[in-house]
Amino acid sequence: MPAVERTDTFKAPIESVYAAIIDFESYPDFVDGVEEIKILKKTKKKLKVQYTVNMIKVATYVIEVSLDEPNGISWKLVSGDLFKKNSGYWELEEISAKKTEVTYGLDVDFKIFAPKMVVNKLVKTSLPLMMKSFHKKAKSIK
Repeated sequence: MPAVERTDTFKAPIESVYAAIIDFESYPDFVDGVEEIKILKKTKKKLKVQYTVNMIKVATYVIEVSLDEPNGISWKLVSGDLFKKNSGYWELEEISAKKTEVTYGLDVDFKIFAPKMVVNKLVKTSLPLMMKSFHKKAKSIK
């Protein structure tokens, strides 16, 4: 699947947006399809995060996350049963004290055959919904 990117403006301070993004353990509460998150390893600049998701099927994978507070994060796949490739980023740019330009980029390739229709649905429908979920979460952080 080709890389996708989406940019939105969140009505929330950059610190709140960043806090929402790095609150991995809360993802099951507000990100559709995420069933469980475990932090396997944590340092000041890196995390190893295990996801259990229900997308095409229930799958588990591990990513290594690089932190760049408050400008965003990036990640790459370490292991998993669904993806051959899963890398991406969140880039944050402060527009004003209460507005942040948020860019989400993703490049994935599946180990299993994924019909183009399913992949397109994941990208065209799920990505905007996910961005809305993070926007709502960021606005709730004071």
